[in-house]
Amino acid sequence: MHDFRLIISYHTQGQEIYWNFQNINPPNGYEIGTRFANSSGYLLTDVPYNSSFAGYKDWFIQNYNRPGYTIEAGIGENPLPISQFNDIYNDNIGILISGAIL
Repeated sequence: MHDFRLIISYHTQGQEIYWNFQNINPPNGYEIGTRFANSSGYLLTDVPYNSSFAGYKDWFIQNYNRPGYTIEAGIGENPLPISQFNDIYNDNIGILISGAIL
């Protein structure tokens, strides 16, 4: 069994970071999310209600009360064009490094 401290899920659309689930705000969840937002330039935001209950992050937060994040990378019509790859990579490498060392 794994004992993950946090999880990061990736979706595409919006350059936002969703960090909480319903009224569950895991310890240090906002602070870590703020660090991710600062390193990526993405907006840290609450999950829109109509998008709740839909993903791994929500399940993880609800079951473990630990930080979970959905990173909405890129902007445009799916599938995103490969021309966005370098920008998405550069925006997100800080998130991945920070998440790995926390």
